[in-house]
Amino acid sequence: MNRIDKLIQELCPEGVRYEPLSSVGEWFGGGTPSKARTDYWENGTIPWISPKDMSGRSVIDSTVDYITEAAVLGSATKLVPANSIAIVVRSSILDRILPTAFVPVPAALNQDMKAVVPRDDILPVYLLHQLRSRGQEILRFARKTGGSVSSIESAKLFAFRLPVPPVAVQQEIVSLLDAFASLESELESELESELEARRKQYAHYRDTLIASPGSDTPKLPLGEFATLVRGNGMPKTDFTDSGVRAIHYGQIYTYYGTSATETMSFVSPESAAKLAKVEPGDLVITNTSENIEDVSKAVAWLGQEQAVTGGHATVIKHQQNPKYLAYYFQTAEFAVAKRKYASGTKVIDVSAKSLAKIAIPLPPVSEQERIVSILDRLSSLVNDLGTNLPAEIAGRRKQYEYYRERVLTFKEIAA
Repeated sequence: MNRIDKLIQELCPEGVRYEPLSSVGEWFGGGTPSKARTDYWENGTIPWISPKDMSGRSVIDSTVDYITEAAVLGSATKLVPANSIAIVVRSSILDRILPTAFVPVPAALNQDMKAVVPRDDILPVYLLHQLRSRGQEILRFARKTGGSVSSIESAKLFAFRLPVPPVAVQQEIVSLLDAFASLESELESELESELEARRKQYAHYRDTLIASPGSDTPKLPLGEFATLVRGNGMPKTDFTDSGVRAIHYGQIYTYYGTSATETMSFVSPESAAKLAKVEPGDLVITNTSENIEDVSKAVAWLGQEQAVTGGHATVIKHQQNPKYLAYYFQTAEFAVAKRKYASGTKVIDVSAKSLAKIAIPLPPVSEQERIVSILDRLSSLVNDLGTNLPAEIAGRRKQYEYYRERVLTFKEIAA
């Protein structure tokens, strides 16, 4: 920061001129070549940038679609020179974000976009940083043009003013922000790698403790030591604000973890009377899913009162440690076993009858409790890291945005 401050004092002590976007460089519009013209699209080599290419990217050096030279010559689409800044000016997301990106290669644009090639005294990446920093201000000009789609009027976009300091100041700002962004990316990668390593470590211990027991540990089919009760009914339209606690099979995928003491939903006593009963200590396991990985996910009900469940779920009643069984249903060994019984293509099903055939290692309940205690602690460590990681990343991004706003804000020179 001291280096930038010194340059400002040396090169522009009285302030920096603010200029409208219309004057920062040469602007290009977009267009969409006719899809009916195969010679416009087949074997194309020119990147054609559309809003979908801009999602989450700051540099666009490759695109989903490519067009031919014939498309550029024969349609309203123009070739934009390299080192341009592309902006989405018409989209359904312009109420939230202004997609902008640096384009280092010659490219053509979709009709919902514009691009500018900055003049010689404006660094393209400096302009990109400014547009990203001022994105929310520019989005104030976005207006609905039909349905959920918003558009930014060209005249208002071009009239928007940005500071243009000397090139030496721009270079120092770009160097600082790029270094900061690189450091932020490295730190995020390290945090995510640490979380992934913890998850793998946890899965290893879980599978070792449960699915790789000693030679004297018996393995019994689920149906030999438990009673499986298939649920039925309970559409979401039966849910009420209060009443009998209800575990819906779909919520086992999205809401519940290994165990639960509270339910997300309730049903009336009249509806509950027709549903499968879930006693404290029972497991509820899903029977259907859109993919093999999620089917047969289980939650142990540890609440103090009876709950109910409905269709696409099975209640497992037993005399074992409920969390031990719930943890087993997360192991790699169980994942292999359930594949043998899974049926269906678009909807995968593992029936209660099939589940009853799967053999599960059953050490004494005291040993099950010891294993659960270990896995609970490991799971807590992983969950804490998973909870703190987004907050840590968000904090670093806010810090970056603070410094970005600071270095990109200038006193305007007096007219």
